[in-house]
Amino acid sequence: MSEAWEEGRGRGSSNSISGSARFYGPTVQARDIHVQAPAPQPPPTPRQLLPVPAHFTDRVNELAALDHMLAAQEPPLVVVTGPAGIGKTTLVSRWLRGHASAFPDGQLYADLRGHAADGPAPPGEILGRFLRAFGARAVPVDVAEQASLWRSVTAELRIAVMLDNAFTAAQIRPLLPGGSGGLVVVTSRRRLTGLRMDGAEFHQVQALGPAAGVELFLRGAGEDRTTGELPAVRRVVSLCAGLPLAVCLASARLAARPGQPVAALADALTPDGGRLAALEVEGEATVRKALDASYAVLGPEAARLYRALGLLPLPAFDSLTAAAALAESPEWAARRLDELVEANLLEDLGPDTFRFHDLVRVHARDRARSTDTEETHDRILRRVADRYLQTATEAQRLITPHQFTLPRTYAHPSLLPAPFEDARDALGWLDARRGDLMAVLRLAAERGWHTTAWQLTDAMWPLFLRLRHYDLWIEAHRIGLDGARGDGDREAERQMLNSGAIGLSAAGRIADAAEWYDASLRAARDAGDVRDEGQALLGLGGCRIAEGRLAEARSLLDRAVTVWDACGYPRGVALARILLGEIALAEQDPQRAVDCFSRAREGLLAVADPHDAARALVFLGRARAVAGDHATGIAQMEEALAVFTASGAAHWQARTWEMLADTAKERGEDTAAEDFQARALALYEQTSPADARRLRDL
Repeated sequence: MSEAWEEGRGRGSSNSISGSARFYGPTVQARDIHVQAPAPQPPPTPRQLLPVPAHFTDRVNELAALDHMLAAQEPPLVVVTGPAGIGKTTLVSRWLRGHASAFPDGQLYADLRGHAADGPAPPGEILGRFLRAFGARAVPVDVAEQASLWRSVTAELRIAVMLDNAFTAAQIRPLLPGGSGGLVVVTSRRRLTGLRMDGAEFHQVQALGPAAGVELFLRGAGEDRTTGELPAVRRVVSLCAGLPLAVCLASARLAARPGQPVAALADALTPDGGRLAALEVEGEATVRKALDASYAVLGPEAARLYRALGLLPLPAFDSLTAAAALAESPEWAARRLDELVEANLLEDLGPDTFRFHDLVRVHARDRARSTDTEETHDRILRRVADRYLQTATEAQRLITPHQFTLPRTYAHPSLLPAPFEDARDALGWLDARRGDLMAVLRLAAERGWHTTAWQLTDAMWPLFLRLRHYDLWIEAHRIGLDGARGDGDREAERQMLNSGAIGLSAAGRIADAAEWYDASLRAARDAGDVRDEGQALLGLGGCRIAEGRLAEARSLLDRAVTVWDACGYPRGVALARILLGEIALAEQDPQRAVDCFSRAREGLLAVADPHDAARALVFLGRARAVAGDHATGIAQMEEALAVFTASGAAHWQARTWEMLADTAKERGEDTAAEDFQARALALYEQTSPADARRLRDL
């Protein structure tokens, strides 16, 4: 059983088992989430870098070749290869949109960052995103388990998956869905011949022919601009080596300079009056020349933002992040972003979401390194890190207002507004930006910003508590623990140990969790911090419960109650009593359980903690039902269920439905019990795969 004794961390928390002599599963809460029956989420919009018209003969032939592959054998795996900037992503995106009806369960897109400066995306990162897109709230930590769950989730689905910018065959294999009804299309600059053993079909994208290249250029620059200069246009297209990216950038550069003749552009792309080598390092030299030309005509402020964004470790960014990077207003950032989009240097993914093509990102970063000082770089990155820390801290304040929060320190406090107003939207922001938050956290660790590292981890607590991203939870707290120790902050170290232990236990790694709690207990006693001592005792008690060592668990929890009673922490006492009540239920002593749960609920209502009071109430109802008072017990469980439903606490809704199912079975109401179990299973599928398996086994 995987458990989490989550509330309060270093300031009092909770764990639970339940039922009449059996466990109901983990207790990590998921308040403020709308949950429905499992269903695929809308697929991300594929990026469109190059506006290559579908009627280009070149691309029509490419599309027809892909159609032939699909019609001949319905291959589950197609690999589309070609040099950088040749238009692989645009071609595949257009093709998949044309076949959307063949994949009614949705289309997914992932950029595998095969040639990004920070290295290819690990399969576990992509699997986590895919699983969450299909409603999985609890993603296993182990990549093999993630891949297995992914294959199970997709076994009966007809989906299309686009894996863009892959680097190796090994990066692809864990991402292949289950069943035979789906399609995976991989794009890569490399040939990835190792995927032949996986049954892949291969298609090599060709460069644009002269006519198609000229048409693309004219569409970007405008036919009126090129009247009488067709030979010069052909020359520019030739210098772009048939790469759509280079052609688009060259045309954008011309459009930005109304007075420049096309011949002058051709001369600018021709170093030393000689012909530019068609392709060097898979087209990068040609594209770099086009990027240099596009960058040269930017206004100074847009150029400054271009360089700043090139430094960020984020796959995408919004106008508030852009504003924070340079300490400007959102309006200023929006204007500069528009200028970069118009210059074809930035992709507008909408709404208010922008991204670089990977080659453009490299160019922007190179420009920053050659133009700006390291001090400037550090200031930009710290501003963005502080912006994320400040926003996440505000989200934490809204979502878990009753929990203790350690102080925050900022090198560059931001005056920009938070992009949310209430707890539900704040949790949505944390979830949507979890990849950015982790990227900033890793950046803080790399640059030795120890304080920022542990404080950002602490601020992300509601994300882990409510949405149970175990893989991110554990990684973040390892970084946060290192940061706290590097910062020499013993209180922060205990906070990281407790929070990280909760994640380890929730992921089923009970031995590791106990090790972290032991370290926290020693640290708390060394510091004379009795509240943290109680937290560690509570966590260790939860570990013993998970191991079935109920007598040891009761002893540890009694000690936690004594410690917290002595220091005046009633919320912690109440949370410990929930666990003691669950032990009583497991030991077939419902009257003792009723007493524990009643006292726990009273204590939690007294400290204005309605969510945990509802947790105590659902267990109280179950204990009364076990004791034979079914009417009162069912009414109390239904009252708690209404609280969990209103707050979106999916995991606790599932647990309540399961308790109602057990009560119905005991009353001989088998039909109702089956319905309640089905409701619980539907929710567990999203929040806890381990509980879903347990319930199916029952």
